[in-house]
Amino acid sequence: MSEKRTVSIGVIGLGSRTETLLFSILQMKDVRIAAICDLKQERIDKISSILSRNNVPQPAVYRDCKELIKDPQVEAVFIPTSWNSHLKIACDTMKEGKYAAIEVGGASSIEELWQLIRASEESGAPCMMLENCCYGRNELLILNLVRKGLFGELIYCECGYEHYLGKELAEEYESGLERCRHNLHRNGDLYLTHGLGPIAKILRINRGNRFLSVSSHATKSRGFSQAVEKFAGASKVHFNEGDIVTTVIHCANGENITITHGVSLPRPYTRNGRVQGTRGIWLENANGIYIDGISPCLRKKDPSGSISETHEWEQVESYYEKYDHPLWKEYKDKVAEGRRGYDIITLEAFIDAVRNRTQPPIDVYDCAAWMSITCLSEQSVALGGMPVPCPDFTNGRWIESRPASPSKWSLDEVFD
Repeated sequence: MSEKRTVSIGVIGLGSRTETLLFSILQMKDVRIAAICDLKQERIDKISSILSRNNVPQPAVYRDCKELIKDPQVEAVFIPTSWNSHLKIACDTMKEGKYAAIEVGGASSIEELWQLIRASEESGAPCMMLENCCYGRNELLILNLVRKGLFGELIYCECGYEHYLGKELAEEYESGLERCRHNLHRNGDLYLTHGLGPIAKILRINRGNRFLSVSSHATKSRGFSQAVEKFAGASKVHFNEGDIVTTVIHCANGENITITHGVSLPRPYTRNGRVQGTRGIWLENANGIYIDGISPCLRKKDPSGSISETHEWEQVESYYEKYDHPLWKEYKDKVAEGRRGYDIITLEAFIDAVRNRTQPPIDVYDCAAWMSITCLSEQSVALGGMPVPCPDFTNGRWIESRPASPSKWSLDEVFD
């Protein structure tokens, strides 16, 4: 094993997501924040203050991201910037031979994803999406169960992002922030990787399987207009984004994935996880697992002699003791609950790849495939739900199931 050395990072974009990431980064003893960058001085001042309160040496400060990327002290760059800018900055980072870490979100065009692929392939530098839900306890538990064969052959999956953001988007409408502008002018699945990332890994997308086609439908739009009127006092504001966007992805190996996006109607949060195989099913919204031959199945004989079966859910937690993923056996007492807790595992995985000069567990092909579904769904909605083909960002290399490097961070296989 390589000696654990300190990794020097730069951070471009110092908004609220960076503040959340700092909660985890400051716990990592072998990471040094060498440089920070933002266009706004007040954000620079705020992050500098946080670092000072935590007795962290002040990093170099930049207002131009290209200058930070060229800083010889920086070997990896975190890019929690806007949806419209982070891919371009990631390309510039990789062209300098440095590791890039982007935040979640969908793409605006297929071309910008091809640019991301070319920048990585031509420079040899990797790009990782910090999709922390891939490291959620239940998502990794299901990955472990699937790889052990308990679900049989996979047939159908569901995922999504349903989270009422009416008040937040109304506030963003007043301030003109980017996420609101995307919902104002676009109509497709704008925010899907929290659910799709774990499912794509379970289905071995880009490693013996791939997305083939996308078909999407959007409902009428009412929720955001009502929210803006209620919370911001602005009436007659029309949002293009449908209240519910339903997308079906067909995969090369015959599986279908249904994705549901809805952030404008009141409801509790869910990522709608479902994995269905020939032997078992996980259903997130029921917090349940059923595995044929293991889970309870009550058989009753009626007066005519016919036998009926009643299949019963088991709680997900009942599988932790025997089948918890090795990472969660190690980290469950070290991380906070919720997605902020997953950040520390995700960041450790990225930093380990930088330290050892290896490919990260979510690579540039994963980034492109997952993010492409946003603009493909947008195209399909505009065509009345017509299927649209998915690009093969691997140029045929998906056909061979690439062996996963033995690593505890792997999202392709499970290594102790």
